[in-house]
Formats: sequence, structure tokens, C-alpha cells
Amino acid sequence: MAGSAWAGYSRAGTLETVIGRDQPVIPPSTSWEFPPLESLTPGEDFIAVGADLEPGTLLGAYTTGYFPMPVDRKHIGWFSPDPRGIIRPADLRVTRSLRRSVRRYSVTVDTAFDQVIAACADPARPMGWIDQRIRRAYTHLHNLGWAHSIEVWDDDGLAGGLYGIGIGGLFAGESMFHRRTDASKVALVHLVDLLGTGSATIIDVQWSTPHLESLGATTVTRARYQRLIAAALDQGGPLPCYPPAIRERRVP
Repeated sequence: MAGSAWAGYSRAGTLETVIGRDQPVIPPSTSWEFPPLESLTPGEDFIAVGADLEPGTLLGAYTTGYFPMPVDRKHIGWFSPDPRGIIRPADLRVTRSLRRSVRRYSVTVDTAFDQVIAACADPARPMGWIDQRIRRAYTHLHNLGWAHSIEVWDDDGLAGGLYGIGIGGLFAGESMFHRRTDASKVALVHLVDLLGTGSATIIDVQWSTPHLESLGATTVTRARYQRLIAAALDQGGPLPCYPPAIRERRVP
């Protein structure tokens, strides 16, 4: 995979041991301007429609506090939930049974991104939202070295996994899936192992759910999230940072 910050990861490795060989490719900056988070109405999640899914636009969105989701077959919506669901790596809850599951599976990173995003996009899943536009855009980001997957395997093949965007101390989780018991949870445990438990590191889970809360997720106000991602990006951390976007046009 070209430009992977996580290339060469093994189950016993840490992120600090694998970065540096290949750094992500920095795409052209976006020309779209996302409204500052402080200008948004509290409690509103769905903020705008428009723009594009070019790499610079996506990275500019994540560093500003937004993420995309299709709203229909033609239009992309931009969201900034208030409150926002996050997991601080140090707060991850690993039960005794989950520890046993961790030992039962094997884990790889960035070896089967296409399979992971395809499984997450399975139209048979409830509330499915990942369409071909999203798959193409995030596969492009993966090829540039910004989108990453964690794959969980057993003797029958791919058992679960997750994918998301890594920038500085921020990992923006996009989706996860499981085909066997605890497989997606095991992927999350290994993500935390990779990121470390630095005080400024956060995992964005967009909206919190009872399932995620059982693993340590919490919610913060949009204003608090803005401060958290600023700190995560400023810290640098184990993942490369993306430079500020050039803003010329406002997302309609």
C-alpha cells in the first residue's frame, strides 16, 4: 500500500515502531470552506450539503470537525454532531471475556482495506449508508496513506474489523463490523494499542451508542470537541498531521 503510516505492523508491534518508512501523500488543499464550529446552532447535527469527496476536502473536514454521509444518491451531507461521541484510549474498557477474545483472534493492519470497507458497506446491514462514492473516496485516502483498516481474523477468514482516518492524535472512526463474537471489539482494542494513551489522543466515534458506551465512549459538547481535536492535532502524536486547508468557497 502506497504511503501507509502503519505499514509493517505486526500483532506485537506499536505504532511508533512502524511510522517513518512511508509517510502519507499530502493532497492538494480543498477550496471549500466549512463553517466554523462555534458558528453552528447547538444541538444540530446535519450542517450542510454539497462540496465534494476529494482527499483535501475530506482531510480539511476532519481537521475542522466535520464528516460526510450521503443524504441521497446525488448529494453528500456534512455532519458535526452535538453532542459528539468520543473514546479516550485510556478509558477503553476491556472485560475479562474480551481479553480472552483478543487472544483468540489474529490481527493485521492495512492488509485488507477493501474487504473491510466492503463488509462495512454490506447493504444487508441495518442503517447502511456507505455507498460507492464513499467507498471510492476512502479507498483513495487509504492509497494516499490517511485511511486505515484493522482486520481481525480467525481460521474461517475475516471475522471483523474497522476503518477510519488517522491525523495526528485524532483517529476518526468511520465504521466497524463483526461476523464472529467480539471481533469488532478486538479491532478497537488493537486500535488503542496502536494509538497509545496520550492525554491528547482521541477516537472520534461520531454518535455514541449504548454498545460504544459499554466500551468506554462518552459524549462531549461540540465546543469541547473543537478544543479536543485542536489539542490532538497540535500534539502531532503517532500519526502524521495534515496542514490547514486553504479556504476559498463556502460549502452551500
